[in-house]
Amino acid sequence: MRLPEEFDEQPKMNMSALKMIIGVTMFIVAVLVLVLIMNNDGIKKNTSGNGQNADAQANAGDNGAEDADKIVPGTLSPEDFDFWDMYPQATATPFVEETTSETEVVDDPATDGRHTLVVSADGEEEWVLISPYLPKHEYDYTRLVCRSNQMEYYEDGRQTSYVGVDISKYNDYVDFVELKKAGIDFVMIRVGVRGYGTGQLMLDEYFFENIKRASDAGLEIGLYFFSQAITEEEAIEEANMVLQNIGEYQITYPIAFDMELVTGDTARIENLSREERTNIAKAFLDTIEEAGYKPMLYGNKEWLIKKIDLSKLTDYDIWLSQPGDLPDYPYKFTMWQYNTTASVDGIAGYANLNISFIDYSEK
Repeated sequence: MRLPEEFDEQPKMNMSALKMIIGVTMFIVAVLVLVLIMNNDGIKKNTSGNGQNADAQANAGDNGAEDADKIVPGTLSPEDFDFWDMYPQATATPFVEETTSETEVVDDPATDGRHTLVVSADGEEEWVLISPYLPKHEYDYTRLVCRSNQMEYYEDGRQTSYVGVDISKYNDYVDFVELKKAGIDFVMIRVGVRGYGTGQLMLDEYFFENIKRASDAGLEIGLYFFSQAITEEEAIEEANMVLQNIGEYQITYPIAFDMELVTGDTARIENLSREERTNIAKAFLDTIEEAGYKPMLYGNKEWLIKKIDLSKLTDYDIWLSQPGDLPDYPYKFTMWQYNTTASVDGIAGYANLNISFIDYSEK
């Protein structure tokens, strides 16, 4: 980039050269005018010479040698005007406008506030543009407090969140009374699964025992189903299986649709398109809602952003799975699975802990 003072010098040099050119030009014009005047005088003399006597012509001849050094009209040649070498040549440097090539500034997706990082199961990272049309969450994570593995959220000094665990046959026997004493407010109990290879519907082996003892312990109850449906009809079949096994139990928390890929194996849903997975989820959730229960969509960040189309599922609450870190999921969610290796009284092995930002029992 040129500095301003460099531009200031250029006009001075051009003006000096211009003055010299003007001076030389005026000199040439003066000489030419003089030549023209002398030519005109010569023509007049030749014209009038026809009437003069021979003595005048003789006198002109006698003085020929004396006038040899005088400029005689009509005898100048181009060499007589070759006086340029008498003056120094001044070459004007033409003004060349410099153009500065501005480097295009590319926004950094990590800091521009318009992208979110999605990490796939195989570790591949991708910055995805945040949709301006989907509702965003408004949680202030500085209001989160963790006590004995239990996450709590406060607003104006008042706790507005509820702690829960999700339960399946893999937890074996669960002492729900001890869970209640440990400060657990609700449980999400798995009703059943569809085999990811065979497609067979199977009831969770501990479902009836879990829902009975959780109800007896006074815990709020929600349900979920692990889906591997590949058609909307299969999704409706799964939802009906859940509804048929609720019986007389009070379900105060949502019934969630859980569809996932299988780590280390091939699941029957892997060849589904994003649109197909979205329609299948919607079929399950609509069936639950039509039966009078609160439907919910479960998934991790990759699933919710990449594997389904959230713009078609905005009517349903989200149960986000992102253990280990504060959520960087940008959209609205009402429940968060924040720990899958917790220790809780009432569960012998690892427990999955959740926080609900809504008291569904009062909705």
